[in-house]
Amino acid sequence: MTGFLGEYEATLDAKGRFLLPAGFKKQLQESAGGQFVINRGFEKCLSLYPMNEWQPIFERISKLNDFDPKVREFRRYFLNGATILELDSAGRLLVPKNLLSYANLDKDIILAAATNKIEIWDSAKYQEFFENFSPGAFSDLAQQVMGGGDNNITI
Repeated sequence: MTGFLGEYEATLDAKGRFLLPAGFKKQLQESAGGQFVINRGFEKCLSLYPMNEWQPIFERISKLNDFDPKVREFRRYFLNGATILELDSAGRLLVPKNLLSYANLDKDIILAAATNKIEIWDSAKYQEFFENFSPGAFSDLAQQVMGGGDNNITI
């Protein structure tokens, strides 16, 4: 399987480190080499990409037309704060302070699988996201995203 499944609770220590859960470690491909890229997520969370998943994204972004102002704006925002991380000898990752601040991460965090990456959320914000999203709204979203045209699949 390519990608991740699962959701785990973790705790940031005083230095901004967290232990990568064993469930995610088991799902890592050897080609990641224990290296990751962390950057800002589309919501107020962080995205953690194994290096083997980040490389094709970065290559694609690198080939975009630099003369297009929207490309420059996207590239600037998407790559802002992107940092290479490596697991330390204890299996921890150190989140840069600017990214901790961006996602309002303090102590209790949730690591949630998001196909080819892991999203890192403040625990309370993550809970709030799901409390404010009704089953009906989820059903409508699923129909819009998965139910039409080339995306039509049966779940």
